[in-house]
Amino acid sequence: MLSKKTQYAFRALVHLAENYGKEPVRISAISIQQKIPLKFLEQILNDLKKADMLESKKGKGGGYSLKVSPKELNLAKVIRIVNGPIALLPCVSLNFYKKCDDCDEDTCGTRKMMLIARDATLKVLEKKTIYDMMNE
Repeated sequence: MLSKKTQYAFRALVHLAENYGKEPVRISAISIQQKIPLKFLEQILNDLKKADMLESKKGKGGGYSLKVSPKELNLAKVIRIVNGPIALLPCVSLNFYKKCDDCDEDTCGTRKMMLIARDATLKVLEKKTIYDMMNE
């Protein structure tokens, strides 16, 4: 299940994508229009800025804008930045792998099924972008 933080990140990114190539968008405008609590939004935008997806400008005419085209922001990358692993188990995660304490990975049926689920999910999330989300 997507966390609320990830859902808010997607909404904020779509809002910024709709303004791509224009003036920066004030965080208060995003918060009001997308109904995202301001403090929560600040954290999300800061995480995305650290990941080099956004840039910010201070002062009059300041705000946030996408650093790259919405067509280049795949959903898997956003989820990993904001929420962490996409996989349902740590032992099948590509970027956040951790061996389970009570499991034999070679014979674990749950792990095998979660590998299939991870691969199917990634097949979609790595191909779909914020641009796709905005236009579908």
